[in-house]
Amino acid sequence: MRPDASARDCVEITDRDLEILRGLFEARVMTAEHVAAIHFGGRYDAARKRLAKLKTAGYVGERPRRAYDPAVLFLTRKAFIALCEAGTIADLPHIGWPSLEKRVRVSELTLRHELDVQDVRGAFHLAAAKTGNLSLAEFSTWPLLNQFRAFNGAGEAVMVKPDGFIRLHEESSAAEVFEHLFFLEVDRSTEPQETLASRACSYRDFYRRGGMAIRRGEPPEAYEQFPFRVLMVFRNAERRNNTAEKLLHVHPPILTQVWLSTFAEITADPFGPIWITPNEYRQMTKGTPFDKDRSFDPVRYHRQSQREDWIDSRVKKLSVIANTLFQFGRP
Repeated sequence: MRPDASARDCVEITDRDLEILRGLFEARVMTAEHVAAIHFGGRYDAARKRLAKLKTAGYVGERPRRAYDPAVLFLTRKAFIALCEAGTIADLPHIGWPSLEKRVRVSELTLRHELDVQDVRGAFHLAAAKTGNLSLAEFSTWPLLNQFRAFNGAGEAVMVKPDGFIRLHEESSAAEVFEHLFFLEVDRSTEPQETLASRACSYRDFYRRGGMAIRRGEPPEAYEQFPFRVLMVFRNAERRNNTAEKLLHVHPPILTQVWLSTFAEITADPFGPIWITPNEYRQMTKGTPFDKDRSFDPVRYHRQSQREDWIDSRVKKLSVIANTLFQFGRP
């Protein structure tokens, strides 16, 4: 236990409280459901009761909301001071309270996206806890911690700010530990397909130039020893399939580095067989009316509503854990 400095507060700040406050510092907004999934193993009532005490004591704030919307929580100045005094955020980029306060004031569109990202994060925590052999070594959603420079599909140097970076540890029956690396992109159908494809090219450039190897303290020439996957999550199967087609039309095509799923699937079972790659999509549709070379129109998009059911009923979806292409393959 770590006693709070103020005797008037009837709450004793615990190590878990500091973890919750650190989580809000990084994520900027969360709901009680997110806190429950990440810090309480899904026990919502326990999380709600603890959050009520932290709110009463002035450590957690709540955005104005409509009566039927979930409470959106954020870090208060008092909590920020407590984190600084405890040294809990000493390893994170230095940011003053004015900047942090401004960072919490986000638009409604940004807020919905941020909460979607936390939904995915919570799903990963709950799913890993149920497996027994998986653990999340890291699930960071603060773009400042994960951003990198790379060349996009147009050959322009850009700053890429992923929605998340994940390090997942898997322990085998022989007590060997494998580390799986992911970048996360949660799409809300607000960006053109060209933007998504260009960003995917940036991830490929980052990999080939040894960006991940350098981050792990190795020379860029060792890039093949540090493969990662980009998990793109979409609102629906149509958007997912359109992106798969678009990635097959970049030069050279992106075949296996990007994995695609839907928001409903990943929040239900992130480690299940829910993922497709552009390569899987190409193999499944080759020679059919949905073949990318037949159906692709770079000027005008034609909706193919029957395609989505057809693809989902036939494609062999992948698991990021069970499929060896992820563990040993290259982009």
